[in-house]
Amino acid sequence: MTTPSRPVDAAIPDDVSQPLDQSLDQALEPTPAPAPPPMAPGIRNGGAFAFLSVLRHRNYRLFFAGQLVSLMGTWITNVAQGWLVYQLTSSPLMLGVVTFAGQVPVFFFSLFGGMISDRFERRRLLLITQALAMAQSAALAVLTLTGLIQVWHIVALALFQGLVNAFDVPIRQSMTVEMVGKADLRHAISLNSMMFNLARVTGPAVGGLLIALVGVGWCFSIDALSYAAVLTGLSLMRFPPLPARVHAQALAAIRAGLAYAWGQRPIRASLLLIAACSCFGAAYMSLLPAFARDVLHQGSEGLGFLYSAVGMGALLGAYTLARVPDRHLFVTPVVAAFGFGLMLVLFSWSGIFWLSLGLLFPAAFFLMLLGGSTNSIVQLLSREDMRGRVVALYAMGMMGMMPWGSLMLGGVAEHLGSHWAVSIGGSVCILAALLAWRDRQGGWARG
Repeated sequence: MTTPSRPVDAAIPDDVSQPLDQSLDQALEPTPAPAPPPMAPGIRNGGAFAFLSVLRHRNYRLFFAGQLVSLMGTWITNVAQGWLVYQLTSSPLMLGVVTFAGQVPVFFFSLFGGMISDRFERRRLLLITQALAMAQSAALAVLTLTGLIQVWHIVALALFQGLVNAFDVPIRQSMTVEMVGKADLRHAISLNSMMFNLARVTGPAVGGLLIALVGVGWCFSIDALSYAAVLTGLSLMRFPPLPARVHAQALAAIRAGLAYAWGQRPIRASLLLIAACSCFGAAYMSLLPAFARDVLHQGSEGLGFLYSAVGMGALLGAYTLARVPDRHLFVTPVVAAFGFGLMLVLFSWSGIFWLSLGLLFPAAFFLMLLGGSTNSIVQLLSREDMRGRVVALYAMGMMGMMPWGSLMLGGVAEHLGSHWAVSIGGSVCILAALLAWRDRQGGWARG
C-alpha cells in the first residue's frame, strides 16, 4: 500500500484561475512507495491494459475478488426486486417508491458516513456494513420463500439497505486510495467500475432466467450467500495503523467538510452537474420494469437483457475512463452529460425492443463516464483528511439524488406514461450539460 506524503489539496490554490490541468498534474505527483511486484508486458508503459497494474496491490486483489462475487448477487437481486414489486402492484409509482426508499438515506446520512470514514479504520467499518447488507438480503429471501412477502416489507427493507449504503459507499470509496495509493487511484476507480458493470451485464440476465426458472426468492438467497466472498476478502486485508488525528465534534466536522467542498470550485462544479443528471436522468433505471412490460411488451427475460445492455455500455465507459488523458478529465463530465441526456430522449420514444437495447448501451456508456470522471476529480483534488466527507457529497449527488428523481419520474409515468417521464429527464440532462459548458471558465472543463 502507498500513502500520500502530503495532502492532495496542497497542490491546489484557493485561486482557481490556475489551469486545472496543472493542478491535476501536481495532485498526481508520485509519492515514495516500496517497489511493487513486476507488471506483465501488456500492462507496462500505459498500454491498453495499464489499469490492471492496480492488481499488484494485495489488499486491492482481495477487495476485487470479493466484490466481484458479491456484486453479481446484488444485480440478481435488483432485477428480482423490481420484478416482484411490479408483480405485486402493477404500479410504476411503486417502483419509484421502492427506489426512493432504497436511496434516500444516502442523501440524508452519507455525510455522517463520510465523517465516520475520516475517523475510524475503514476496513472494520466495511465488515460491519457488508454483514448488515447480507442480513437484509437474507430477510428478503425468507419472506419471499415463505410466501409472506408484501410490498411494505420490500419498502422497509429497501430503506434499511439504503441506510447501510449511506455509510458503506463513502467508506468503501475512500478506502480505495489506501489500497492502491494516489498514483494508481484513477486506474482503481476505472477497474472498480468495470467490476461493477461486469456484474451488471451478467447479473440481471442470470436474474431474469432465475426468476423464470425458480422464482425471486432464490435470487435473494443467492445474493445473501454472495456476501461471504467480500467478508472473507475484507477479513484477510492488512493495513498499517492509522495516524493519530484530532477529531472535531460530529456536526462541526460535517460543516467543515461542506465548507471545504464548496470552497474548491472544480469540486463544487463537478458535484452540481452529477447531482442534476442523477436526479433527472439516472432515475430512468427505476422505470425499466414498466418499460419492459408496458412499452416493449417483454417478460422478465427481456427486462434482464435491458439491464445487461446498460451494464455493457457502462463497462465500455469504465474502460474508456481509464484511457482519458489527464488534460481532458475536466471536460469529460460535460460531454458525457450531454450524450447521456440525448440517448435517454431517443430511448424514450424508440418503442422497439432491439432498438431500445441499442440506445441503452450508449446511454449507460455516457453515464459511466460522467460518474467515473466526477469520482476521479473529487478524490484526486480532495485533501486526505477531508476525502471521506467529499466522497460522501459525491455519493449524495450520484446516489442520493436518484430517489427524488425516481419518485418524481414515477409520478410523471403514472399520469403521462413512462416514455414521457424518461424523455423529460433526458432533456434536463442536456440542459444541465449546456449550462455547464457555458460555465467552463468556472473550472468544469479546462484542459
